[in-house]
Amino acid sequence: MPELGSSSTTSWFSGSPASRAALVLALVLILLATSGWTAIRNHRPEPGPRAAALTAWAHGRVDGRELPDPGASAEAVAEFFLSLDRAQRRRLADRYPLVVGNLGGVPLTLRYRANREALRQARAAEEERTHDRRLTDLGRLQAVRRVHRFTSMLGHGRQILAFDPTGGGRAAEVFGDLASARRVSVVVPGVDTDLLSFERTRRKYTAPAGMAQALYAAEREAAPRARTAVIAWADYTTPAGIGVDAAAGRLAEEGAVRLGSLVDSLPGGSRVSLFCHSYGSVVCGVAAPSLPSRVTDIAVSGSPGMRAGSAADLGGRARIWATRDADDWIEDVPNLELGALGHGPDPVSPSFGARLLSAAGARGHAGYFEPGTASLRNFAKVGVGALGSVSCSGGGDGCRTGANGSTAV
Repeated sequence: MPELGSSSTTSWFSGSPASRAALVLALVLILLATSGWTAIRNHRPEPGPRAAALTAWAHGRVDGRELPDPGASAEAVAEFFLSLDRAQRRRLADRYPLVVGNLGGVPLTLRYRANREALRQARAAEEERTHDRRLTDLGRLQAVRRVHRFTSMLGHGRQILAFDPTGGGRAAEVFGDLASARRVSVVVPGVDTDLLSFERTRRKYTAPAGMAQALYAAEREAAPRARTAVIAWADYTTPAGIGVDAAAGRLAEEGAVRLGSLVDSLPGGSRVSLFCHSYGSVVCGVAAPSLPSRVTDIAVSGSPGMRAGSAADLGGRARIWATRDADDWIEDVPNLELGALGHGPDPVSPSFGARLLSAAGARGHAGYFEPGTASLRNFAKVGVGALGSVSCSGGGDGCRTGANGSTAV
């Protein structure tokens, strides 16, 4: 089956709305018959280096003191690290990089340091795999690609907020000064996101790192004096292609927990905006009811649904924004709900009640963060709080009505 964003997907969904709906339903039934509920119910986390690191951490000490539970609150973790001196902190980062680098509440510079060490170790392991004759040619090629990816992520000045090489891997990266930011934007990507697709040389702005980099530049242009930061957040397990996992909510529910933890661990009192693409909008929809009030805006693009009947059903105080360009094939995917499958009503339908942003200039399912598009300009204005100057879908000012906070800060 075609992957999200592929050119062949458009022709795959050609035909009348009724025939498309029948096709999707038939495909769902085929998927259930072949991989079925087993794929949803019997998923087990893949063991890997982070699991080993967590085991070592559980038995570790720093000068005789027990280390905090990785499941502890960000406040408790922050308090523990504040009680350590610089040498003790660095010792923990160097000894347990896959724990310290992913632990909310750890000082940001220490997380960046730990993840650089974790990346160096992961690169060394993959370099060994490139010469492992027990692997297939494809396996060695995969190792080569991961070596290149880790080398890139180790580039000068990069701020890796989270890194886990287990399986396809997860990562998050910060653009800007997160510690001093008064407004933080979080880009939440969709399917087929892992370490190899975290960034791309070609079609740069279809990958999480490129999306976040473009958004940060657009925010700086929209409000040069605003203290902003943007996070490329690919720190959840995404569905692989269009299949049962993409049609179901299990991975979104797991991702929503991780997204909530990220928001809770952000430093200071910054306001937070979420920019959720494709399946990422399902994650944001599931997370929305339990997000703190510091999350002021949730903007979705190319959304298959948010697992809510309407914007009001998402709860919380965040403004809900939605956009979709004219040639995004996601429009042709019926908004079905069949047991645990399907994600509910279309967020750009008038009855859903989201504020509809213009996506003029965007092309296809993955083009919303391309520089020069109205969608990216609008996301930047939402991110810096310049809500009075966003451009609404179809013209007019309907999406701006009642939107407070029209001054960037």
